[in-house]
Amino acid sequence: MNKYFDPKEKVYDITERYPETLDVFAANGFEHLKNEAMRKVMGKTINLETACKTKKVNLQLFEQKLVDVIEQTRGSVDATLNQARENGDGEVSILGVLPCPVRIPLMESFNKWLQDHEKDLDYKIDYELKAANIGVDWIREEMETASPDDIADLFMSAGFDLFFDEKLMGKFKSQGVFQDMSGFESLNRDFDNDRISLKDPKGQYTTLAVVPAVFLVNTEELDGRQMPLSWADLLRGEFENSISLPLNDFDLFNALLLSIHKEFGVDGIRRLGRAHMRSMTPAEMVKSNVRNTSSGIPTVTVMPYLFARMVREESPLKPVWPKEGAVISPIFLLSKKSSRDKVKPLVDYFMSREVGQMLATSGKFPSTHPEVKNGLTDDQGFMWIGWDYINSHPDLGALISELMDIFNEEAGVK
Repeated sequence: MNKYFDPKEKVYDITERYPETLDVFAANGFEHLKNEAMRKVMGKTINLETACKTKKVNLQLFEQKLVDVIEQTRGSVDATLNQARENGDGEVSILGVLPCPVRIPLMESFNKWLQDHEKDLDYKIDYELKAANIGVDWIREEMETASPDDIADLFMSAGFDLFFDEKLMGKFKSQGVFQDMSGFESLNRDFDNDRISLKDPKGQYTTLAVVPAVFLVNTEELDGRQMPLSWADLLRGEFENSISLPLNDFDLFNALLLSIHKEFGVDGIRRLGRAHMRSMTPAEMVKSNVRNTSSGIPTVTVMPYLFARMVREESPLKPVWPKEGAVISPIFLLSKKSSRDKVKPLVDYFMSREVGQMLATSGKFPSTHPEVKNGLTDDQGFMWIGWDYINSHPDLGALISELMDIFNEEAGVK
């Protein structure tokens, strides 16, 4: 039971009290709730628990999604957990976003660490570490006109566009502003083996952990189709208009776009767009040559590993770790080289075994720390675009935008 709503409450009451949840409802098969008249009529007749049963949506998983969006919108975390940069007079500044499932415990741990080391740190630290679902536009605005002297000393975020866009952080990358201060000669064996290496060969970017994306397959919706076990399977024509993709999770979706592009080219992006389950009116469905999805239930949902693990054993929803590996959105640390003396202790904290184990255990975000036990089996590998791909595309921001246009054209997203 969460502190915001009871699953037995009417859907109307929940959305009335927390209108920010409407997008979550709409993205999970309840598109009709975006219509105010339908929300008032149908929302008042059905509670959340029953609504999830009718759509065959896992209640625990969906409840967590609603809680996440409420907390990131309402700023429910106690204000003392985040020190605003109102005065901006600190000698060291930290900016970033933290994954919602681990933000509170990580902020509490960080505040305790600051208190314990107050005597050792003879300088003030300003930091703003917001919930990841808020996005990074607030950082983006600062980056567009900033110089190396203006930017924060330490950045933390998942994803590629902010850190590799030539209009944003990418321009500082090419100037050699950042330095990997982790001190690790090698990373956790899950990320440093003959199949994958997350260690930046240029010694600029530090990878703290990753957000893996896997499948959740609704076996009751397969309708004679074989169980998809790989990304290649998802791109087969028989899964057109059948897959729910994390369009609202920009970091993860951008990682998915880049990974599919690397492995399957532009044709893979087009097939991914056609696979995306889109809302259609009955008239459009009759005219369309894609699979009839009138049930409104996706056959496959691509989602973070954390949420896929919440499904009950008896559920028709079955988590699948893809054969090629889970697509990963890395959680990067960017440390300003010119601030090394003051930033290094902070990097040591964030790259510590304690923090790594917290990410791996509480959030199911596997850590790169060599001593952390991520709890993965040998067949749970990762689909990583690789540093060669990154460095051969100097402006990943522009590439992501190009791939997004191609995807939207095929998916009918406006």
